[in-house]
Amino acid sequence: MTSRPDAAGAGPSGDAADTGPIPVVRRTGPLPPPPLSVAPGAGPAPDPVRPAVPPTAPVVLPQAPAPATQEIAVPVAAPAGASAASGLDEDGPVGPDGVPDPEPDLVPPTSSRAGRNLVAAIAVGLGLGAVILVSLLVYRPAFLLVVAVAILVGVVELVRALEAGGARAPLVPLLVGTLAMLALAWTRGADGLVAAFLFTVVAVLLWRLADGPEDYLRDATTGVFVALYVPLLAGFCVLLLVPDDGAARVLAFIATVVGNDVGGYTAGVLFGRHPMAPSVSPKKSWEGMGGSIVACVAVATPIVTLALDGPWWGGVLLGVALAVTATVGDLGESLIKRDLGIKDMGTLLPGHGGIMDRLDSLLPSAAVAYLLLSWVAPPA
Repeated sequence: MTSRPDAAGAGPSGDAADTGPIPVVRRTGPLPPPPLSVAPGAGPAPDPVRPAVPPTAPVVLPQAPAPATQEIAVPVAAPAGASAASGLDEDGPVGPDGVPDPEPDLVPPTSSRAGRNLVAAIAVGLGLGAVILVSLLVYRPAFLLVVAVAILVGVVELVRALEAGGARAPLVPLLVGTLAMLALAWTRGADGLVAAFLFTVVAVLLWRLADGPEDYLRDATTGVFVALYVPLLAGFCVLLLVPDDGAARVLAFIATVVGNDVGGYTAGVLFGRHPMAPSVSPKKSWEGMGGSIVACVAVATPIVTLALDGPWWGGVLLGVALAVTATVGDLGESLIKRDLGIKDMGTLLPGHGGIMDRLDSLLPSAAVAYLLLSWVAPPA
Protein backbone atom coordinates (compact mmCIF):
# COMPACT_ATOMS: atom_id res chain seq x y z
CA MET A 1 0.00 0.00 0.00
CA THR A 2 1.30 3.38 -1.01
CA SER A 3 1.74 5.68 1.85
CA ARG A 4 0.27 9.19 1.58
CA PRO A 5 1.82 12.18 3.25
CA ASP A 6 -0.41 13.72 5.84
CA ALA A 7 0.62 17.25 5.07
CA ALA A 8 3.16 19.19 3.16
CA GLY A 9 6.56 18.32 4.46
CA ALA A 10 5.27 15.29 6.49
CA GLY A 11 6.56 11.78 6.11
CA PRO A 12 4.46 8.62 5.54
CA SER A 13 1.40 8.09 7.58
CA GLY A 14 2.25 7.37 11.17
CA ASP A 15 5.84 8.60 10.76
CA ALA A 16 7.25 11.75 12.14
CA ALA A 17 7.35 14.70 9.78
CA ASP A 18 10.58 14.95 7.80
CA THR A 19 11.65 18.54 7.61
CA GLY A 20 15.13 17.95 6.22
CA PRO A 21 18.14 20.01 7.25
CA ILE A 22 17.34 23.13 9.18
CA PRO A 23 18.29 26.25 7.15
CA VAL A 24 20.22 28.96 8.84
CA VAL A 25 18.64 32.34 8.17
CA ARG A 26 20.49 35.55 8.95
CA ARG A 27 18.46 38.66 9.44
CA THR A 28 19.55 42.20 9.91
CA GLY A 29 16.16 43.59 10.86
CA PRO A 30 13.93 42.87 13.89
CA LEU A 31 13.09 39.26 14.68
CA PRO A 32 9.71 37.94 13.41
CA PRO A 33 6.92 37.29 15.90
CA PRO A 34 6.89 33.84 17.50
CA PRO A 35 4.89 31.12 15.68
CA LEU A 36 1.28 30.61 16.59
CA SER A 37 0.13 27.34 18.06
CA VAL A 38 -2.00 25.30 15.68
CA ALA A 39 -4.39 22.61 16.68
CA PRO A 40 -3.63 19.10 15.43
CA GLY A 41 -5.02 18.42 11.97
CA ALA A 42 -5.60 22.11 11.22
CA GLY A 43 -3.03 22.16 8.44
CA PRO A 44 0.64 22.78 8.13
CA ALA A 45 2.41 24.62 10.84
CA PRO A 46 3.28 28.19 10.04
CA ASP A 47 6.79 28.94 8.86
CA PRO A 48 8.81 29.99 11.88
CA VAL A 49 10.76 32.41 9.74
CA ARG A 50 8.26 33.88 7.27
CA PRO A 51 4.88 35.02 8.66
CA ALA A 52 1.82 33.34 7.27
CA VAL A 53 -0.12 35.25 4.63
CA PRO A 54 -3.52 34.48 3.14
CA PRO A 55 -3.32 32.28 0.03
CA THR A 56 -4.92 34.92 -2.10
CA ALA A 57 -2.76 37.82 -0.94
CA PRO A 58 0.11 38.75 -3.29
CA VAL A 59 3.55 38.11 -1.94
CA VAL A 60 5.64 41.24 -2.00
CA LEU A 61 9.32 40.47 -2.09
CA PRO A 62 11.73 42.99 -0.62
CA GLN A 63 13.26 45.28 -3.25
CA ALA A 64 16.87 46.31 -3.32
CA PRO A 65 17.31 49.97 -2.49
CA ALA A 66 17.78 52.24 -5.51
CA PRO A 67 21.37 53.35 -6.03
CA ALA A 68 22.10 56.77 -4.72
CA THR A 69 22.35 59.51 -7.31
CA GLN A 70 25.15 62.04 -7.44
CA GLU A 71 24.78 65.54 -8.68
CA ILE A 72 27.39 66.62 -11.21
CA ALA A 73 28.09 70.30 -11.57
CA VAL A 74 28.11 71.38 -15.22
CA PRO A 75 30.35 74.38 -15.91
CA VAL A 76 28.56 77.31 -17.46
CA ALA A 77 30.43 79.74 -19.68
CA ALA A 78 30.87 83.21 -18.33
CA PRO A 79 28.69 85.89 -19.92
CA ALA A 80 30.07 87.75 -22.88
CA GLY A 81 32.27 90.66 -21.99
CA ALA A 82 33.00 89.42 -18.49
CA SER A 83 36.65 88.65 -19.17
CA ALA A 84 39.60 89.81 -21.23
CA ALA A 85 38.99 92.49 -23.78
CA SER A 86 41.96 92.22 -26.10
CA GLY A 87 45.36 90.78 -26.68
CA LEU A 88 45.98 87.86 -24.38
CA ASP A 89 42.86 85.99 -25.39
CA GLU A 90 40.93 87.15 -28.38
CA ASP A 91 38.30 84.44 -28.73
CA GLY A 92 35.48 83.39 -26.44
CA PRO A 93 34.15 79.90 -25.69
CA VAL A 94 31.10 80.20 -27.95
CA GLY A 95 31.13 80.94 -31.63
CA PRO A 96 28.59 82.86 -33.68
CA ASP A 97 24.99 81.67 -33.56
CA GLY A 98 25.75 79.70 -30.41
CA VAL A 99 28.11 77.21 -32.12
CA PRO A 100 30.86 76.23 -29.68
CA ASP A 101 34.46 76.70 -30.61
CA PRO A 102 36.82 73.71 -30.96
CA GLU A 103 38.42 74.89 -27.70
CA PRO A 104 36.99 72.99 -24.69
CA ASP A 105 35.10 75.01 -22.12
CA LEU A 106 37.00 73.46 -19.21
CA VAL A 107 40.34 75.11 -18.60
CA PRO A 108 43.17 74.02 -16.30
CA PRO A 109 43.57 75.71 -12.93
CA THR A 110 46.57 77.67 -14.20
CA SER A 111 44.50 79.25 -16.95
CA SER A 112 43.29 82.81 -16.84
CA ARG A 113 39.66 83.86 -17.06
CA ALA A 114 40.33 84.36 -20.74
CA GLY A 115 40.98 80.66 -21.24
CA ARG A 116 44.76 80.81 -21.73
CA ASN A 117 47.61 79.31 -19.78
CA LEU A 118 48.66 82.56 -18.18
CA VAL A 119 52.00 81.29 -16.85
CA ALA A 120 53.10 80.01 -20.25
CA ALA A 121 51.80 83.13 -21.98
CA ILE A 122 53.78 85.44 -19.70
CA ALA A 123 56.95 83.35 -20.02
CA VAL A 124 56.76 83.27 -23.82
CA GLY A 125 55.92 86.97 -23.97
CA LEU A 126 58.95 87.86 -21.86
CA GLY A 127 61.16 85.68 -24.03
CA LEU A 128 59.93 87.33 -27.24
CA GLY A 129 60.37 90.76 -25.68
CA ALA A 130 63.95 89.95 -24.75
CA VAL A 131 64.77 88.84 -28.31
CA ILE A 132 63.25 92.02 -29.76
CA LEU A 133 65.03 94.35 -27.33
CA VAL A 134 68.43 92.71 -27.76
CA SER A 135 68.21 92.71 -31.55
CA LEU A 136 67.05 96.35 -31.64
CA LEU A 137 69.57 97.78 -29.19
CA VAL A 138 72.62 95.74 -30.17
CA TYR A 139 72.44 95.43 -33.97
CA ARG A 140 69.49 96.70 -35.99
CA PRO A 141 69.91 94.31 -38.96
CA ALA A 142 69.51 91.46 -36.45
CA PHE A 143 65.98 92.71 -35.80
CA LEU A 144 65.37 92.57 -39.54
CA LEU A 145 66.28 88.87 -39.39
CA VAL A 146 63.87 88.36 -36.47
CA VAL A 147 61.08 90.02 -38.48
CA ALA A 148 61.83 87.89 -41.55
CA VAL A 149 61.66 84.62 -39.60
CA ALA A 150 58.42 85.62 -37.87
CA ILE A 151 56.74 86.70 -41.11
CA LEU A 152 57.77 83.55 -42.99
CA VAL A 153 56.31 81.39 -40.22
CA GLY A 154 53.19 83.55 -40.16
CA VAL A 155 52.68 83.12 -43.91
CA VAL A 156 52.96 79.35 -43.60
CA GLU A 157 50.49 79.29 -40.69
CA LEU A 158 47.94 81.43 -42.53
CA VAL A 159 48.21 79.43 -45.77
CA ARG A 160 47.70 76.14 -43.91
CA ALA A 161 44.77 77.56 -41.98
CA LEU A 162 43.13 78.74 -45.19
CA GLU A 163 43.65 75.30 -46.71
CA ALA A 164 41.41 73.94 -43.95
CA GLY A 165 38.70 76.18 -45.41
CA GLY A 166 39.24 74.84 -48.94
CA ALA A 167 41.41 77.64 -50.39
CA ARG A 168 44.90 76.71 -51.63
CA ALA A 169 47.10 79.77 -51.85
CA PRO A 170 50.41 79.22 -53.74
CA LEU A 171 52.98 78.98 -50.95
CA VAL A 172 56.27 79.14 -52.88
CA PRO A 173 55.75 82.55 -54.55
CA LEU A 174 54.41 83.90 -51.27
CA LEU A 175 57.54 82.89 -49.36
CA VAL A 176 59.86 84.28 -52.05
CA GLY A 177 57.79 87.44 -52.27
CA THR A 178 57.93 87.86 -48.49
CA LEU A 179 61.72 87.89 -48.51
CA ALA A 180 61.74 90.29 -51.48
CA MET A 181 59.33 92.73 -49.82
CA LEU A 182 61.26 92.85 -46.55
CA ALA A 183 64.66 93.14 -48.27
CA LEU A 184 63.58 95.88 -50.67
CA ALA A 185 61.84 97.79 -47.87
CA TRP A 186 65.18 97.81 -46.03
CA THR A 187 67.28 98.79 -49.05
CA ARG A 188 64.87 100.79 -51.25
CA GLY A 189 62.30 102.15 -48.83
CA ALA A 190 58.58 102.42 -49.53
CA ASP A 191 59.02 102.27 -53.32
CA GLY A 192 60.88 98.98 -53.05
CA LEU A 193 58.19 97.53 -50.77
CA VAL A 194 55.38 98.41 -53.19
CA ALA A 195 57.30 97.11 -56.20
CA ALA A 196 58.05 93.78 -54.51
CA PHE A 197 54.40 93.43 -53.53
CA LEU A 198 53.25 93.91 -57.13
CA PHE A 199 55.76 91.34 -58.39
CA THR A 200 54.55 88.92 -55.70
CA VAL A 201 50.95 89.33 -56.86
CA VAL A 202 51.91 88.60 -60.47
CA ALA A 203 53.94 85.56 -59.37
CA VAL A 204 50.99 84.20 -57.39
CA LEU A 205 48.62 84.55 -60.36
CA LEU A 206 51.04 82.88 -62.76
CA TRP A 207 52.03 80.08 -60.35
CA ARG A 208 48.42 79.08 -59.80
CA LEU A 209 47.86 78.64 -63.58
CA ALA A 210 49.79 75.37 -63.45
CA ASP A 211 47.00 73.72 -61.45
CA GLY A 212 44.32 74.40 -64.04
CA PRO A 213 41.15 76.48 -64.07
CA GLU A 214 39.27 74.71 -61.28
CA ASP A 215 38.92 77.06 -58.28
CA TYR A 216 41.51 79.38 -59.85
CA LEU A 217 39.79 82.59 -58.80
CA ARG A 218 39.40 81.44 -55.19
CA ASP A 219 42.99 80.26 -54.81
CA ALA A 220 44.54 83.23 -56.61
CA THR A 221 42.62 85.83 -54.62
CA THR A 222 43.50 83.98 -51.41
CA GLY A 223 47.17 84.22 -52.33
CA VAL A 224 46.88 87.95 -53.02
CA PHE A 225 45.12 88.39 -49.67
CA VAL A 226 47.95 86.60 -47.83
CA ALA A 227 50.58 88.78 -49.58
CA LEU A 228 48.69 91.93 -48.64
CA TYR A 229 47.82 90.94 -45.09
CA VAL A 230 51.16 89.61 -43.84
CA PRO A 231 54.37 90.61 -45.68
CA LEU A 232 53.17 93.94 -47.08
CA LEU A 233 51.99 95.22 -43.70
CA ALA A 234 55.10 93.80 -42.04
CA GLY A 235 57.18 95.81 -44.51
CA PHE A 236 56.06 99.01 -42.73
CA CYS A 237 57.78 97.74 -39.59
CA VAL A 238 60.97 97.49 -41.64
CA LEU A 239 60.40 101.04 -42.91
CA LEU A 240 60.22 102.20 -39.28
CA LEU A 241 63.61 100.58 -38.71
CA VAL A 242 65.44 102.28 -41.62
CA PRO A 243 66.17 105.78 -40.12
CA ASP A 244 69.02 106.33 -37.69
CA ASP A 245 66.53 106.49 -34.82
CA GLY A 246 64.72 103.44 -36.21
CA ALA A 247 65.21 101.42 -33.03
CA ALA A 248 63.27 104.04 -31.02
CA ARG A 249 60.53 104.14 -33.68
CA VAL A 250 60.09 100.38 -33.65
CA LEU A 251 60.18 100.36 -29.87
CA ALA A 252 57.44 103.03 -29.74
CA PHE A 253 55.30 100.97 -32.12
CA ILE A 254 55.72 97.59 -30.43
CA ALA A 255 55.54 98.90 -26.84
CA THR A 256 52.30 100.72 -27.62
CA VAL A 257 50.71 97.59 -29.07
CA VAL A 258 51.83 95.61 -26.01
CA GLY A 259 50.23 98.32 -23.87
CA ASN A 260 47.02 97.76 -25.82
CA ASP A 261 47.05 94.07 -24.95
CA VAL A 262 47.92 94.51 -21.28
CA GLY A 263 45.59 97.44 -20.68
CA GLY A 264 42.70 95.81 -22.49
CA TYR A 265 43.20 92.50 -20.71
CA THR A 266 43.35 94.10 -17.26
CA ALA A 267 40.37 96.40 -17.73
CA GLY A 268 38.35 93.65 -19.41
CA VAL A 269 38.89 91.19 -16.57
CA LEU A 270 38.21 93.72 -13.82
CA PHE A 271 35.43 95.82 -15.32
CA GLY A 272 34.29 94.17 -18.57
CA ARG A 273 30.49 94.03 -18.74
CA HIS A 274 29.43 95.28 -22.18
CA PRO A 275 30.55 93.13 -25.13
CA MET A 276 32.03 94.94 -28.09
CA ALA A 277 31.54 92.33 -30.82
CA PRO A 278 29.83 89.25 -29.31
CA SER A 279 29.42 87.44 -32.63
CA VAL A 280 33.16 87.74 -33.37
CA SER A 281 34.92 87.78 -29.99
CA PRO A 282 32.58 87.46 -27.00
CA LYS A 283 35.32 88.24 -24.49
CA LYS A 284 36.04 91.74 -25.76
CA SER A 285 34.29 94.55 -23.94
CA TRP A 286 34.02 98.30 -24.28
CA GLU A 287 35.52 98.63 -20.83
CA GLY A 288 38.53 96.71 -22.09
CA MET A 289 38.76 99.05 -25.06
CA GLY A 290 38.88 101.99 -22.68
CA GLY A 291 41.71 100.33 -20.79
CA SER A 292 43.57 99.77 -24.07
CA ILE A 293 43.36 103.46 -25.00
CA VAL A 294 44.57 104.63 -21.59
CA ALA A 295 47.49 102.20 -21.60
CA CYS A 296 48.49 103.02 -25.20
CA VAL A 297 48.52 106.76 -24.54
CA ALA A 298 50.52 106.24 -21.33
CA VAL A 299 53.14 104.22 -23.23
CA ALA A 300 53.34 106.16 -26.50
CA THR A 301 53.45 109.73 -25.15
CA PRO A 302 56.77 109.55 -23.20
CA ILE A 303 58.49 107.60 -25.99
CA VAL A 304 57.43 110.08 -28.69
CA THR A 305 58.36 113.15 -26.63
CA LEU A 306 61.59 111.89 -25.06
CA ALA A 307 63.06 109.49 -27.61
CA LEU A 308 61.78 111.02 -30.87
CA ASP A 309 61.53 114.72 -29.91
CA GLY A 310 57.92 114.83 -31.00
CA PRO A 311 55.04 116.83 -29.50
CA TRP A 312 53.06 115.45 -26.59
CA TRP A 313 49.88 115.46 -28.64
CA GLY A 314 51.69 113.31 -31.20
CA GLY A 315 52.13 110.66 -28.54
CA VAL A 316 48.47 110.89 -27.57
CA LEU A 317 47.42 110.61 -31.20
CA LEU A 318 49.69 107.63 -31.76
CA GLY A 319 48.38 105.91 -28.64
CA VAL A 320 44.72 106.33 -29.56
CA ALA A 321 45.29 105.33 -33.18
CA LEU A 322 47.24 102.18 -32.32
CA ALA A 323 44.67 101.17 -29.72
CA VAL A 324 42.05 101.24 -32.47
CA THR A 325 44.13 99.52 -35.16
CA ALA A 326 45.41 96.84 -32.78
CA THR A 327 41.87 96.01 -31.67
CA VAL A 328 40.59 96.02 -35.27
CA GLY A 329 43.43 93.74 -36.32
CA ASP A 330 42.67 91.41 -33.43
CA LEU A 331 38.98 91.31 -34.34
CA GLY A 332 39.82 90.79 -38.01
CA GLU A 333 41.86 87.68 -37.34
CA SER A 334 39.21 86.43 -34.89
CA LEU A 335 36.67 86.76 -37.69
CA ILE A 336 38.90 84.73 -40.02
CA LYS A 337 39.42 82.00 -37.44
CA ARG A 338 35.70 81.77 -36.68
CA ASP A 339 34.96 81.49 -40.38
CA LEU A 340 37.49 78.64 -40.61
CA GLY A 341 36.27 77.01 -37.37
CA ILE A 342 39.66 77.07 -35.62
CA LYS A 343 40.84 78.44 -32.28
CA ASP A 344 44.44 79.39 -33.10
CA MET A 345 46.45 79.78 -36.29
CA GLY A 346 49.17 77.52 -34.88
CA THR A 347 50.68 75.95 -31.78
CA LEU A 348 54.24 77.24 -31.90
CA LEU A 349 53.95 79.59 -28.90
CA PRO A 350 52.57 78.01 -25.70
CA GLY A 351 49.86 80.16 -24.16
CA HIS A 352 49.58 82.28 -27.31
CA GLY A 353 48.87 79.92 -30.20
CA GLY A 354 50.84 80.56 -33.37
CA ILE A 355 52.96 83.41 -34.67
CA MET A 356 49.96 84.83 -36.52
CA ASP A 357 48.03 84.98 -33.26
CA ARG A 358 50.61 87.51 -32.03
CA LEU A 359 50.97 89.37 -35.34
CA ASP A 360 47.27 90.13 -35.72
CA SER A 361 47.49 93.36 -33.68
CA LEU A 362 50.95 94.33 -34.92
CA LEU A 363 50.44 94.11 -38.68
CA PRO A 364 47.84 96.87 -39.24
CA SER A 365 49.40 98.95 -36.47
CA ALA A 366 52.77 98.97 -38.23
CA ALA A 367 51.38 100.83 -41.25
CA VAL A 368 49.56 103.39 -39.08
CA ALA A 369 52.60 103.89 -36.84
CA TYR A 370 54.84 104.51 -39.87
CA LEU A 371 52.48 107.09 -41.33
CA LEU A 372 51.83 108.93 -38.04
CA LEU A 373 55.46 109.01 -36.88
CA SER A 374 56.56 110.25 -40.30
CA TRP A 375 54.25 113.23 -39.68
CA VAL A 376 54.52 114.03 -35.95
CA ALA A 377 58.21 113.08 -35.59
CA PRO A 378 59.81 113.00 -39.06
CA PRO A 379 63.29 111.45 -39.23
CA ALA A 380 66.19 113.91 -39.44
